[in-house]
Amino acid sequence: MSEHVIIHTDGGCIGNPGPGGWAAILQFGDHSKELVGRASHTTNNRMEMRAAIEALEALTRPCRVVIYTDSAYLRDGITKRVHNWQRKGWRTSTKQPVKNRDLWQRLLDAIERHQPAGGVSWEWLKGHAGQEMNERADTLANEAARNADANDPVDLDEPAGPPIQQPGLPLG
Repeated sequence: MSEHVIIHTDGGCIGNPGPGGWAAILQFGDHSKELVGRASHTTNNRMEMRAAIEALEALTRPCRVVIYTDSAYLRDGITKRVHNWQRKGWRTSTKQPVKNRDLWQRLLDAIERHQPAGGVSWEWLKGHAGQEMNERADTLANEAARNADANDPVDLDEPAGPPIQQPGLPLG
């Protein structure tokens, strides 16, 4: 039986775009770990995506993973849209370049690493509805956004074309 990891994620920013933060809480059995990062200038959607990416990349070996997110953008993008975008050359149904392509590609790579152990499944839950781990991730992400300053990296959508690998955000 493969290892089973539960991850709760959240991300946000003050203004959109603006200073942002992300958080992920990883749970494995009785163990848990909180990951937090921030950016001086970013968008809410990028912070939501980065929380999931950073959490998956933090796992040291392939695992069966369940990610809980309150972001429909993230959950629907990865479960319903991304493969169509790839097939259409990273274009939307209206032939516009897909926003956040660099992060979608990085997320696909992070997910692929966990396929041998059972893969990654996605669960949406309503934000601010009292679910303990979602509320904790929200608190951590908001604290990170409030503490972001000019010394933190800018994390904005890359222009259309080949993705540019961005360095990871520092963990708080």
